[in-house]
Amino acid sequence: MGVVKVELLYFEGCPNWQIAETRLREALGALGQGAVTVTHRVVSSPEQAERVGFGGSPTILVDGTDPFARPDDPVGFACRLYDHIPTVEQMRAVLSGGR
Repeated sequence: MGVVKVELLYFEGCPNWQIAETRLREALGALGQGAVTVTHRVVSSPEQAERVGFGGSPTILVDGTDPFARPDDPVGFACRLYDHIPTVEQMRAVLSGGR
């Protein structure tokens, strides 16, 4: 795994980002990349959500793209459901280059 840029986008009031962060840290740790910096970015308005292509809270960007987005996922200021939060195994696959 080379140097990867990981961002966690979320909005205050949606607790699901904390679950995603826990899984992300676990996946990075399992890959021996626990020291990778995860940048947190708060999305604070529907307008900002549209501007950044926010697929809902949480959104995980790896090198600037959301590898977990589904083709029919809307862009907007919303809280993703628990079943839309990637598993540790899915995160490990993406972070190890198995996109």
